[in-house]
Amino acid sequence: MKRIFLSILALSIFLAATTLSSPVVLLAAHSGGGNGHVQNANSSLSLVLLTSTDGLAHWGQQVTFNISTDATAYPYVNLKCYKNGNMVAEGWAGFFDGALGNRTFGLYSPQWTGGAADCTAWLDIYAHGKWKQLTSTSFLVYP
Repeated sequence: MKRIFLSILALSIFLAATTLSSPVVLLAAHSGGGNGHVQNANSSLSLVLLTSTDGLAHWGQQVTFNISTDATAYPYVNLKCYKNGNMVAEGWAGFFDGALGNRTFGLYSPQWTGGAADCTAWLDIYAHGKWKQLTSTSFLVYP
């Protein structure tokens, strides 16, 4: 009986909270569980080509991202690139005032000396001791 009461109480609190529609409640309600992925309708991430001459990303060039989120004041972008299934590049950048470094990513590395690769950028936040992914964008890097 006590277990049923606690379950009903928890469900009532959850339903009452979700009707408030606050961003924090919506973020918690859409959490992807233990995998660190959060579905957040109020976050966006898009590729910006900094040195492209043809509107495509190519090996050796530089990119950045336009980001928007109301989930945190301290968002990060994590870019990972894979060639033939092997990770050949990874970079992190803080997209907030005071973050170390700049917001530019080079499409190259010591392991990636040329050729095409598949890249995915994640908009991340660090909360409660874990990284959480808000949204992502993927793109092809041409040779």
